[in-house]
Amino acid sequence: MSRDTRDDSPLRYRIPAALALVAATALTGCENAQMPGFLQSKDKAETASMDAGGVRGGRSVERDVEAPEVFNARDRGLWDGRPSLGGVWVAHPDVTAPERVIIRNQANGQFVIGALFKREREAPGPKFQVSSDAAAALEMLAGQPAELDVVALRREEGPADGEAGPAAAAPAPNMDTATDGALTGASEISSATLAPEAADVPQSAATPEPAPAPQPTAQPAATAPEAASGGLRASSDLDAPYIQIGIFSVEQNALNTAEAMRQDGMVPTVKKQSSSGKTFWRVLVGPAQTEGEVAGLLKKIKANGFTDAYAVSS
Repeated sequence: MSRDTRDDSPLRYRIPAALALVAATALTGCENAQMPGFLQSKDKAETASMDAGGVRGGRSVERDVEAPEVFNARDRGLWDGRPSLGGVWVAHPDVTAPERVIIRNQANGQFVIGALFKREREAPGPKFQVSSDAAAALEMLAGQPAELDVVALRREEGPADGEAGPAAAAPAPNMDTATDGALTGASEISSATLAPEAADVPQSAATPEPAPAPQPTAQPAATAPEAASGGLRASSDLDAPYIQIGIFSVEQNALNTAEAMRQDGMVPTVKKQSSSGKTFWRVLVGPAQTEGEVAGLLKKIKANGFTDAYAVSS
């Protein structure tokens, strides 16, 4: 029986060379799309960095800022000792429109966020009329005037505390200086070996069965008090579709006021807010869909004793 003694070594070398050529062609055809960042061209690396959020917008929040150009007055204020409705407020004869304000007691440094109204009747004595809730927050005694400083507030957007503005994109690595280190890291990653005897691990241990998906459970409907303390409801085309009943420094007072509105057939919202480190609660009714509905709500609310209620945007 004859044995074939032909030398097939050229064939053995030609096969790996062909495979290498195919791999190189495929890699070139990808045009860096699937390559790591450190192997991409500089332009491609910069594009990937931008797509991944290289320029990040800082998280913005709304906050109150003082607006003395709107209203700012320092006068004596007086609480006459009688309980009042509407939460925290002061009234002054120079007011032209209701405002949200910060009220400071100059004698003891106490301050509170509240509402500012026009004082309808001129009376001898201190110019600021002070509500019972405002007097309690400012630690004012009945019948004893205190020097008050009242400044209007406005809501503005700005970056959250501790965050800078939008950050610039990180510069692309210099391929002339970073390639060696990057490739060394890649080599180290490539040389990592699997755990020994990986092939002998039982299939049940290597690929555990996924846990069954949890069954959805029905969520209970929100109760009326919970709904009242949530966010504002559907919007309206009106510029000022809500009626603000009052600003309260005590949450329970706000909830009690909301409950009184609910019992009279209205749907209130208690909105929790903070300013200058102070937390307060606003009670709103709305949104109204027409000007006639706004007028009707105002009439109904004032009939309940909240004569200082007024329309607001939110």
